[in-house]
Amino acid sequence: MDYLMPAEWAPHQRCWIAWPCRESLWHTAAGLDAARHAYAQVARAIAAFEPVTMIARPEDAAMARQLCGDGVQVAPYPLDDSWMRDIGPSFVRGSDGALAGVCWRFNGWGGKYRPFEHDAALATALLDDLGIARLETPLIMEGGAIHVDGRGTMIATEQCLLNPNRAAGLSRAGIEAEFSRLLGIKQVIWLGEGLSGDETDGHVDNLCCFAGEGRLLLQGCADRADPNFAIAADALARLKAARDCDGRSFEIGILPMPAPRHDVAGARLILSYVNFYIANGAVIVPAFDDPADEPARAMIGACFPGRQVVQLPALDIVAGGGGIHCITQQMPALSLP
Repeated sequence: MDYLMPAEWAPHQRCWIAWPCRESLWHTAAGLDAARHAYAQVARAIAAFEPVTMIARPEDAAMARQLCGDGVQVAPYPLDDSWMRDIGPSFVRGSDGALAGVCWRFNGWGGKYRPFEHDAALATALLDDLGIARLETPLIMEGGAIHVDGRGTMIATEQCLLNPNRAAGLSRAGIEAEFSRLLGIKQVIWLGEGLSGDETDGHVDNLCCFAGEGRLLLQGCADRADPNFAIAADALARLKAARDCDGRSFEIGILPMPAPRHDVAGARLILSYVNFYIANGAVIVPAFDDPADEPARAMIGACFPGRQVVQLPALDIVAGGGGIHCITQQMPALSLP
């Protein structure tokens, strides 16, 4: 059986999100409460365009239902953390048209967060409950580490996927072979590092994404004193030299960088406009209370004509270490477009 991971702009049957539950990520009970309200706002916004299921610990399910409202389904599962992009399955379509799900091995972002046993088991449990075939792999990875164009091209960072805490003895060629087997990838575009300070070891979904066939959006940085300046410049050089699986070059848009912000512990927040979610008929875009919010919204919206752009405050989500794309996982539609 051959498999292909659809582009994120392909039709969805559902969006999956996981309810915040690890208080230490947000430092205080008030920070966790703010995150829960922000997650609920994202869930309600997406639910206006496609079905949404919020996975929550059984003891948190009633709270999730109350904050998310009747338009969002809540499903109880054991959880350690709340980044569905990373702990959920990556959905693919087989050559027979049926859906399957890739169960990446999960180790708490390279062993940084424990416990992670519930999160490591979630993809398998969810797919079994849905009656969807599971694709197993020795590759330790998270869904936020990759972006695909739905045709066989993928972008990822060397910092993350070639990291000894992820690669698990696999070579670059071995990793690419797994992407070919599981996701139908014919061409991997390797970027160098992710954004400075990203504790995911450089997830690509904070740095660069596909925004339509043949189009990429890169999180830029204009401040030469910012370590992200060199990172973005290196990524841009690689993207300009890159070709997709059909040998074509890319149209590249460079998003503005919001001003640095810090959490209550003094750590710089990883602010990226690349970290948006594409829903059926809409794009859910982060806002950081920054002058760059509107130019970024306009640039992203121009990539998706015919879709409504919904911009939502994301600082309370980012304070926990991720963004709107990180908390969501799209499930492709049952029928082929």
